[in-house]
Amino acid sequence: MSGQYESIYLSTGAPGAAATPGRLKISPGGVGWKADKGTSETREMIILERDAMKSFSWCRVARGYQLRVNLHKPRVEGGLSRETFDGFKRDDYEGLSKVVSENFNEVLEQIEVSARGWNWGAAKIVGDDVRFTVRDKLAFELPVAHIANSNIAGKTEVSMEFLNPDEQQPAANTGAATGSGAGKKKKIHGDQLVEMRLYVPGSASRAEDDDGSDDGRGEGEEEESAANAFHEAIKARADIGQVAGDGIIVFKEVLLLTPRGRFDVDMYPSFLRLRGKTYDYKVLYSSIKRLFLLPRPDDVHVQFVVGLEPGIRQGQTRYPYLVLQFVREEEMDAELNLDDETLEGKYEGKLKKRYEEPTFKVVTTLFRVLTGQRLIAPGADSFQSAGASSSAPCVKCNVKATDGLLYPLDKQLIWVSKQPIHVFYADIHQVVFSRVGGAVSSSKTFDLKVVQRTGPEHTFQSITREEHDALEAHFQRRKVRVKSEMNDIDPAAAVMAELSDDDEEMADIITDDDEEDGGRKRKSKAKASKASAKAADAMDEDEDSEEDEDFAASSSDGGSPSEASSDEGGAESGSDDMADKKPAKKRAKKA
Repeated sequence: MSGQYESIYLSTGAPGAAATPGRLKISPGGVGWKADKGTSETREMIILERDAMKSFSWCRVARGYQLRVNLHKPRVEGGLSRETFDGFKRDDYEGLSKVVSENFNEVLEQIEVSARGWNWGAAKIVGDDVRFTVRDKLAFELPVAHIANSNIAGKTEVSMEFLNPDEQQPAANTGAATGSGAGKKKKIHGDQLVEMRLYVPGSASRAEDDDGSDDGRGEGEEEESAANAFHEAIKARADIGQVAGDGIIVFKEVLLLTPRGRFDVDMYPSFLRLRGKTYDYKVLYSSIKRLFLLPRPDDVHVQFVVGLEPGIRQGQTRYPYLVLQFVREEEMDAELNLDDETLEGKYEGKLKKRYEEPTFKVVTTLFRVLTGQRLIAPGADSFQSAGASSSAPCVKCNVKATDGLLYPLDKQLIWVSKQPIHVFYADIHQVVFSRVGGAVSSSKTFDLKVVQRTGPEHTFQSITREEHDALEAHFQRRKVRVKSEMNDIDPAAAVMAELSDDDEEMADIITDDDEEDGGRKRKSKAKASKASAKAADAMDEDEDSEEDEDFAASSSDGGSPSEASSDEGGAESGSDDMADKKPAKKRAKKA
């Protein structure tokens, strides 16, 4: 018995997929689907043989109802172990169930979908999916193959990061370099799921692990949180952890400056793994767009910068670049897990079976061959620093409060730090040299501002003044527009410089004038002080006349010499405050 259904969509999960309807036919030999649009040669078509199918299920989806055909193994390498067909109607269930039962002796299982809208339930891994159920009904499910990374965010939260939809397709996981024309044609429409966090409280059961365990250990040491158990299950099923058997090579304890830490780098035919103590990352070779090999000015280390598009995520932080650092003289003896036929056929003899070379050369060679990208490094006629004791292809500078190294290369410049900055010369409107001289005539540094045609401006600060001529000559050779503000001197700075360099006579004249002005001021203050002192004495006499005779001073008392000297001293000093305060002290003594 066979069945045929029209206007059925093949759901692949790719952006813009399932937009073309087709015809689905079920026969005793298998299941076939063919698109309606296109020529006989270009129309998409898939065939699922009878022996490849394992089970069938039926569920409600956005586009009507869906028939899911579960397979024993993925139809294509790197794909999902199922095929789904959308566009069925409710009335198709009975007929489809009968066709499946008679042709394949299988039951068309119904999957109940929860429409409550709750955000709490149970998360578990079933087959190749992460399923979130509410009261034993399916709320949503996510293919574990689409999970790029999983981390523990806190003790009870599991963070899942997802691949770019273009990268979820097996065709994009080949590691080949993407051409400029093909890359521009692909456009992603609509929103994308990039990260999801699940709150998983409680502890997981470890009955099997506890068998034969030491009774002396505490219960807290034996228990495992449910979040950590869920995280480890995702890593195992999503192929985020180490994959045994098909790896090409493993580099142990590689120092990464961005993101900071030491990681084991596992390289596979189509992707690589960064395995650290806290975070693990999966990086597809198709997402690697640029490779830079940059020597540090200390002649001891070299930096290997890997440009990613899109970048990896660590919480809310995105890293569009990986910065690896190696010791220049460190060597390694490594053997690739590849046979001679693969080396000669797939990699065209660009890789060797065994390497006894410096570590950075082995790493860069593998990245260059597996990604298909060109390795960019300073050439013989590239920029050379003039200020360093030994010439280097970079200069030290700051961007805001972060220090780094600026490498002016042949066609681009890159500033290497925690978050590298990369700019092509073709995209530069002009470069501006400023603060040479500036507000301080003896400034030893200057700033380099890069104004892009399309993009933000970048200012590289505190570059040694000795590097100015070399940088200007380098940009002029690359036909980059250069603007200099080094001769723009502030008027206030010019006055200060003139005063500092002028003759001493002017300083003497100014000093004499100051002395004359000071003398006049002191005389005027002295007169004012005497007047205030006389007024104070008159007030004292009036007060003394009103006092009782018992407290009156005798006629023989001529006054205290100390008080007289105090008044005279206060008047000659020119301090009005002291003249006002002295009579108050005297009255306090009389009281």
